[in-house]
Amino acid sequence: MSQPGFALDPRLANDTRHVAMLALCEVRLMDDARFPWLVLVPRLPGLVEIYDLPPAQQAVLWQEANRAAQALRALAPFDKLNLGALGNIVRQLHVHVVARREGDAAWPGPVWGSGTATPYEADVLARMLERLQSALSP
Repeated sequence: MSQPGFALDPRLANDTRHVAMLALCEVRLMDDARFPWLVLVPRLPGLVEIYDLPPAQQAVLWQEANRAAQALRALAPFDKLNLGALGNIVRQLHVHVVARREGDAAWPGPVWGSGTATPYEADVLARMLERLQSALSP
């Protein structure tokens, strides 16, 4: 459940699609079909850095990142998993979980700032969201 005062940063809301609510985080899919890419946003107000979370919630964040990675692996086998909490543009604490394949559009560099996002086609997006929701359900 979201804490009072929590609001999703408008840029995250614009660039991603809702997938699921976990105990701590909202899981969102980056709307870029070039990369299977989830974003986890802890639903607490005022968070900027991981250390802003109490230690017990830091552990929950990493458990949820592992769940997200496992969900991605079930949908899109990958060669390397990239995790990041950059926050240089969007200050709100969020963790990227990106499934990378050798030869993908940004390989071997980072996905951030690489080319132009390719939004999912509506039917592909609907299937992806459904499969991710199923993979993330308890």
